[in-house]
Amino acid sequence: MDYSRIRDFVMSYSHDDTGLLKDIHDKALEKDVPIIRREAADYLKVMLQIVRPKNVLEIGTAVAYSTLLIADTLADVFGENETPMYDTKSTWYIDTCELDTDRITEARTNIAKSGYKNIQIFEGDAAETLRGIQDKIYDFIFIDAAKAQYKIYMEEAIRLSHPGTVIITDNILADGDVLESHFLVEKRDRTIHDRMREYLYMIKNDDRLETAILSVADGIAVSVVKKN
Repeated sequence: MDYSRIRDFVMSYSHDDTGLLKDIHDKALEKDVPIIRREAADYLKVMLQIVRPKNVLEIGTAVAYSTLLIADTLADVFGENETPMYDTKSTWYIDTCELDTDRITEARTNIAKSGYKNIQIFEGDAAETLRGIQDKIYDFIFIDAAKAQYKIYMEEAIRLSHPGTVIITDNILADGDVLESHFLVEKRDRTIHDRMREYLYMIKNDDRLETAILSVADGIAVSVVKKN
């Protein structure tokens, strides 16, 4: 079966971004900034509409493309899309983590342009940031950051969850490398390859989670927290 043809067919029904999201998307592609792929973005939006989370944690802000994709979806879900500016009294909020200072600067600019006031960026190493969060529990967590650290992020994500929290992990197939033997992967990629395989084993065998691994875009794992 020609999966590339299937993907092209499916993507022919997808809609391009408009407005600010399109500007962010296009600039990110020009600068080779990694952002969520179109199929994964479509899936993420659907999951947000199903779960209707009020508290969202994103691990990996980059330039805030996925952050604002989530924000726009939640604004629609909670009927706030007709209000030009959103304050901290909004029904929902997003906390998002980023290490790269240049990307943080661009993300802040993009968020300011959006008008949302209920998005907070945590600056610094995501693992350290997550360990420092002690007083919050999230309904929905999106992990799309340093792949070699996914196991650490997941442990902290579970700690910051309640039973029923949905955790989505992006880019789990590493452009197909995760399917290959350790020795068939480029040496520079072997650590990430091995850790991603360990991560996939972990989330499929952890009694605290119910997880589905999907071949959407570069692979998505959807985990529901059963117990902390």
